[in-house]
Amino acid sequence: MPNLSPYADPQYFVLLVVTLLPAMVGLYYGKRLRWYETLWTAAFLLLTFGGVKWHQGVMLVGYVVYQLALVLGYDRYRKHHNQTAVFISLVVLSALPLALVKLSPAVHLPKLALLGFLGISYLTFKTVQVIMELRDGTIKQVSPFLFLRFLLFFPTITSGPIDRYRRFQQDDVAVPARADYLTLVNQGIIRIFQGFVYKFIIGYVFGTLMLPHVAHHVLANRGAFFGTGLSWSLVAYMYVYSLYLFFDFAGYSLFAVGVSNLMGVKTPMNFNAPFKSQNIKDFWNRWHMSLSFWFRDFVFMRFTFFVMKHRLVKNRIRVSQLAYLVNFLIMGFWHGVTWYYIVYGLFHATAIIINDIWLRFKKRHGTQLPHNRWTQALAVCITFNVVCFSFLIFSGELNTLWFTH
Repeated sequence: MPNLSPYADPQYFVLLVVTLLPAMVGLYYGKRLRWYETLWTAAFLLLTFGGVKWHQGVMLVGYVVYQLALVLGYDRYRKHHNQTAVFISLVVLSALPLALVKLSPAVHLPKLALLGFLGISYLTFKTVQVIMELRDGTIKQVSPFLFLRFLLFFPTITSGPIDRYRRFQQDDVAVPARADYLTLVNQGIIRIFQGFVYKFIIGYVFGTLMLPHVAHHVLANRGAFFGTGLSWSLVAYMYVYSLYLFFDFAGYSLFAVGVSNLMGVKTPMNFNAPFKSQNIKDFWNRWHMSLSFWFRDFVFMRFTFFVMKHRLVKNRIRVSQLAYLVNFLIMGFWHGVTWYYIVYGLFHATAIIINDIWLRFKKRHGTQLPHNRWTQALAVCITFNVVCFSFLIFSGELNTLWFTH
């Protein structure tokens, strides 16, 4: 059985759209064909995780059954009990498969990696979110069938964006009016074509044509700058890699959102002109937004509330600084247990802390500081370069220069 790689080539989109036509016709006439969407999802999951990737398919099925049992079990339990220890245990158990997969290289147990499959991170984020919102009471009850549709929503299953259960439920239950659906289809088509330009044209230029060439020059000049490996070639690599990373990932996200729109689902956007950001906090409100907002709501805010509730740190500014460190350190570990991912997370935490110090300074001395289009342009330029340097760390190229021969 041949395997399909999501959004990898034009033939994939033809197959995707043609097979979605019955569901789209149903939505046009005001009816969601859930049975057809379920069969369609099962078929594409089989094409993606079957064949030579059958072991990933087996892990996916086992994972979904495991998470469904945790969510339904907690949904039933919390109606009669409210033990914090049980809630924490379930969050840990929900995140455990992902943690084991991420830790497998560091603890030299490659068999743990066999627990993983394409998209395990995004499914874990969804499940942990549902458990936490059940605890908060913002989710009153979980429907097993809807939870499975939410978890296995195919356009976003492998790399997001990360939707929220309640928002997804609204789209799933309420079929849009015909005019609204036609608007949504129009938006979806535009996003898919924009994704083609981003991923297959601009991303191809930066990632396939330019990046290997620049990387070759980086290695050729690894003895530059007194043996540190720093060179103008490395600076070029930093910018080329940063632009490739954006256009490739933003293109993929546009595909996922666009196909979601064809299915009558308003999956949230993942990027909003991030390189126009005027500071690092603004950047994280624009870059991989579904992930950064997930970490904000379910790591940063909850850690902040825990510290303040138990009076572990009295100074509110120190609480937020500590929360930033925890938030981005976890994000770094999520990317992988290697020094450059962890440093990447700590770098962004430090940048946001410095940015907050600067914003408080501006608030005290705002009238004494210039504020015009030139200072705004300078802010964008500084932020862009800080972000690009962080992506250089993230790329692992420094690891190649300094620790490999």
